[in-house]
Amino acid sequence: MTPSITMSATAQHYLELEEQYGAHNYHPLPVVLSRGKGVHVWDVDGKQYFDFLSGYSAVNQGHCHPAILQTFIEQSQQLTLTSRAFHSDRLGEYVKFITDYFGYDKVLPMNTGVEAVETAIKLCRKWAYEVKGIEEGKAVIIVCEGNFHGRTSTVISFSSDPSSRKNFGPYMPGFKVIPYNDPQALAAALEDKNVAGFLVEPIQGEAGVLVPDEGYLAKSKALCEAANVLFIADEIQTGLARTGKMLACDHENVRPDLLILGKALSAGMMPVSAVLADDEIMLTIKPGEHGSTYGGNPLACAVAMTSLRVLKEEKMAENAAVRGEQLRKGLADLHSRHISLIRGKGLLNAIVINHPDKEAAWELCLQLKENGLLAKPTHGDKIRFAPPLLITEAQINEAVTIIGKSLDSLG
Repeated sequence: MTPSITMSATAQHYLELEEQYGAHNYHPLPVVLSRGKGVHVWDVDGKQYFDFLSGYSAVNQGHCHPAILQTFIEQSQQLTLTSRAFHSDRLGEYVKFITDYFGYDKVLPMNTGVEAVETAIKLCRKWAYEVKGIEEGKAVIIVCEGNFHGRTSTVISFSSDPSSRKNFGPYMPGFKVIPYNDPQALAAALEDKNVAGFLVEPIQGEAGVLVPDEGYLAKSKALCEAANVLFIADEIQTGLARTGKMLACDHENVRPDLLILGKALSAGMMPVSAVLADDEIMLTIKPGEHGSTYGGNPLACAVAMTSLRVLKEEKMAENAAVRGEQLRKGLADLHSRHISLIRGKGLLNAIVINHPDKEAAWELCLQLKENGLLAKPTHGDKIRFAPPLLITEAQINEAVTIIGKSLDSLG
């Protein structure tokens, strides 16, 4: 199947500008968006689409949520940035709000998700040397195969994705990679007395929405506690109501020692991330040892508080749980021979495409686009389906119809 791709002169103009003047570090679908509202986006020609990627879960609350947008406008007219050289009224309010919200002593605010991951790594190492007593320079952090925690030079050092690593070395030492969803492998790795932390995604999103066995997170946390090792949860993509609970770890009543958040913390308005921990860990970082000019800026603080309020007030976790079950059942009821596997939790879902053509998932996403739904392949044969969390029953049914029609075109 080769779908007939419609492309206006206007859209082509913008694509050519990006191609000529932008770095070629992404391979987007050929669609140029200009507006978003709720679960929908519109391209430069006015065509409407369901957004089934949600900015990789950054737009959980929906595009341009009115309450969050109003907060953004009001705060941007008042004060946007002070740097951390000075205090702001918003920062104090925010740090109390988010620590109460998630039940931690302290928060360290940053901007992007990978900045928060780097922050958690630094905190873990500082704790290892100053609290646990590991010899300086010897701390080890355990990570999992198939992980995606970002693309900074440190993080790619423990990536198993060749496209993230190749020709970007030398790599940062201090990490041990074990299989995902394997408590026995974790137990064996924890025998090393220099292990300081275990960094894990509760569900591996970029790997194709790999949901671990029930009990994996609880077993892992218990193993870490027994070894006096920090359990570090990267909830940047899985957190903030995406999986049907406020945090994916909540499904197993696991409280991370270090909690990493980002993406939907600002509902897609701007980069906002955070690391939460208790005093024993957080207070190992002293003035001048870590920071960010924009981290904890007044605009980010105001937006994040409203973004978090909206998730609870509009019961988005509850809706994600119900609509996720509906979506997975709808996909199963299609009985498509081109779907070999459906997996997910809440509204973080993926299908694995069964087709002899290695480009079938990409071609299917092009056909989905033509039919009014935007999604993106990951790791070749997998397509993630993760719409904003305010999606309705009727909209899920409409989306499933589009997916079924598009699958039929694979032949």
